[in-house]
Amino acid sequence: MTVDAYFNPDFTTPEKLFFLLVAFLGILIADLLIIFGKSFAFQFSKERRDKNKRNMKILEEIQLFYEMIISATSVMSFACAYVILNHVYSLAVSEGIKDGYLGIFVDAWGEWKDFILLLLILLSCILNTILDKLIIPLKRIESEKIATVRMLAMFYAIIVLLCLNVYGDDSEYNPVMMYYLGLMVGRFVYFDASFGDFLMNIKYVILRSPLLLLGLSLTGALSYFGFHMEYFLERNYYIVGVFYAHLFMLAAVFILHHSHIFNLIFRTKERKDDPPEDQEDYEDPEDTEDPEDLEDLEDYYDDEE
Repeated sequence: MTVDAYFNPDFTTPEKLFFLLVAFLGILIADLLIIFGKSFAFQFSKERRDKNKRNMKILEEIQLFYEMIISATSVMSFACAYVILNHVYSLAVSEGIKDGYLGIFVDAWGEWKDFILLLLILLSCILNTILDKLIIPLKRIESEKIATVRMLAMFYAIIVLLCLNVYGDDSEYNPVMMYYLGLMVGRFVYFDASFGDFLMNIKYVILRSPLLLLGLSLTGALSYFGFHMEYFLERNYYIVGVFYAHLFMLAAVFILHHSHIFNLIFRTKERKDDPPEDQEDYEDPEDTEDPEDLEDLEDYYDDEE
């Protein structure tokens, strides 16, 4: 298999721009579904008259969806890298290559494969942090919610790889799925976790599962469109085409996020009269006086009189 299996030379620049437009429309439709869904659900909350609160919830949910796309792209980059490296290793072994850079790679992959996989996972985590902190900074969502969405991205990758195993090519995705499954179990049940923590993690996953379904639906639609239009090559590793679809979705998220269009539509404002939750019971030490100090002060004035 040549390099054309990974880079389609017939995928021209106009076709790439058209596919980017399709991905942009897909992300925009997903955002609109989130807006309508959150607005509808907010009508049944106790704060339904609070327009500012509603706008904050909508913007937060949109950014959580963007985090899902970012995390999914990072996770799929690891899976795609594993498939390509394993394929190169299989070709080199079948051809008996033992010299040069390929020979070094064959020896390293054969003896240190598991450690290389761990390194790739670490690099995908670094990529995820760079994307959502520097390139597409998401500032409205809490760290706990980000962690939940990133865990869902691993589950997302497992579902995609299972579909590729059943309906796609004959690549070996089992090692990748086992790594992701182990990371997910570790997120649910860690060494000092209580049963309450476990239930809370389950709750967060259920609450964010619509984002998972929305991301999977969008990925499936774009991937099918890409293969149908022959932008992505068939009869090779389908995961490469799926990863390309994620790259275009990521580019669309970048454009939408930096356009600030939803921030302009759903304006929010900070309420200065409402203290933060962790400061509601806060009292300034200078504004409080010790009763004993007051008594001493009264005795002093009595002596003066």
